[in-house]
Amino acid sequence: MRRALLLVALLLVAGYGALAAQGTIRPRFGVPVPMRDGVTLVADVWTPDTAGRHPTILIRTPYVRTAQFRRYGLKAYLERGYAVVLQDVRGRGDSDGRFRFYFPEADDGYDTIEWIAQQPWSNGKVGMDGGSYLATVQWLAAREQPAALACIIPTAPSGRLFDELPYQGGAFRLEWALSWLNGVSGRSDQNETWQLGNPGRLATHRPLLTMDEAFGRSMPLYREFLNHSTLDSYWRPLHFTAQDFARISIPVLHVTGWYDGDQLGALYYWDGMEAHGPVRDNRHLIIGPWTHGQTYLGGAERVGAFTFPETSTLPIQQVRLDFFDSCLKGTERYVAPRVRLFLTGSNRWLEADRYPLPGVAATPLYLHSGGRANTAAGDGRLSWNAPGAQSPDQYRYDPRNPVPSRGITTDHRSGQNRQDVLVYTSEVLKDPVDVVGRVFVKLYAASDALDTDFTAKLLDVYPDGRSIKLGPTDVGVQRARYRNGYDREEPLEPGRTELYTIELFDVGHTFLPGHRIQVEVSSSAFPYIDANTNTGNPVATDTTMRVAVQTIHHDAARPSHILLPILPRPR
Repeated sequence: MRRALLLVALLLVAGYGALAAQGTIRPRFGVPVPMRDGVTLVADVWTPDTAGRHPTILIRTPYVRTAQFRRYGLKAYLERGYAVVLQDVRGRGDSDGRFRFYFPEADDGYDTIEWIAQQPWSNGKVGMDGGSYLATVQWLAAREQPAALACIIPTAPSGRLFDELPYQGGAFRLEWALSWLNGVSGRSDQNETWQLGNPGRLATHRPLLTMDEAFGRSMPLYREFLNHSTLDSYWRPLHFTAQDFARISIPVLHVTGWYDGDQLGALYYWDGMEAHGPVRDNRHLIIGPWTHGQTYLGGAERVGAFTFPETSTLPIQQVRLDFFDSCLKGTERYVAPRVRLFLTGSNRWLEADRYPLPGVAATPLYLHSGGRANTAAGDGRLSWNAPGAQSPDQYRYDPRNPVPSRGITTDHRSGQNRQDVLVYTSEVLKDPVDVVGRVFVKLYAASDALDTDFTAKLLDVYPDGRSIKLGPTDVGVQRARYRNGYDREEPLEPGRTELYTIELFDVGHTFLPGHRIQVEVSSSAFPYIDANTNTGNPVATDTTMRVAVQTIHHDAARPSHILLPILPRPR
């Protein structure tokens, strides 16, 4: 109780009391919300300072609710006649219980929505809003079908287990674990300790299971995730099936970005609803030239190495208000294209009725070399022509000296001088090439190890020599032991060539005349993913490391290539 009173005082100092005094809103801080298992969650409730019952916007956050009112511009909802409920999820901020990632969020979301519908200030209609974690909890609640939930705007939600979080391509997302999981390991924000923990020194720490303590904090969720290294029953409550999507009939506004690390999840939910959703015309998709945080803010005119025109930004708050007015007030129909995409490079918006776009052709761009594609100074080439007889490329991957991860939308030239990085570059383009959709690298590769990783990147080489990374993640990766599925681990037969499919996720970009298309192939990106020890031992408890010799084939029988979804241009 004392803590809640202190928060009220702080909020009043911050100016909320002034808003209430102006007659704009009526705040209620530290409101208890009971859950079915006896745990009490805590929310702040704002209602317009007018009589009557109001449709309600619910935002559920693990990032401590008191700072979020201003950050998310929630005053605009109140001015539009909505009540707003901003809630700390279980185990965070003032809410009771233990924080357990997404696992309790379906039931807690359902219970909170039903609680709202019973309040005297509610008209019984609830919409959910928020980005990232705040978006995934919307999908989990929607799956439970609470009667009062009328629509959702999940911006940049995660959702593809083992392809996004906490593993990607089967490789453990170490940087995310030591930053994000570390940040939510207390009731208040712990993010500052990420850099204080000096993550760079952990490259060779083993076993991986104890890296949390070596970093500086015991993190039970970190160890749980490592101990469930396949898609077993532990993960089942978070997995959406075709039947789950088929039960969700409410309107949905999907929002993500080409550089959004959770684009993977956002499009997973879009794909699921497109394939199985019972109503087609009540869902919309926006993909902007945005990073994770910019998806909720509507964009920025500069993203890393890219500069965009003013038209790349959207009045996203107004878009959300219009969508909520349609499904919560029924004042007018939400009028917008079903799909809006911003194509970088050529810097233009595309509108369509569906995504993936009709007419896109998956086109192979083949890897070529004389066997010396190591470094950007090597002889690696990309060509639309299939290879004939060619010597394979080789490199040695040492987990004690992994390739550093370099982030998205950055110049990667400085990382292309290593012998364990293969670089393949096209000729200078004479015509623009529009790539819109999901990108895959098909790699015919062999290793002398029992397990290893293969990684890939797609880059745009500018006329001035800059090599800019495209896509939403630091790297695409396939951990070899999961090459046949995430439900089992299968060791390699050393020396045997196999086909690896490395997903680079969705790209919307025009490679302009004068530019070149480039692909990097390697076996690590530390600390974005953990460095594979190449031993085939259990990842969590392995304490040994060995060097792996990797062979990449690109000949007539084994034509390694990148598969680009190319949108034809009208003649």
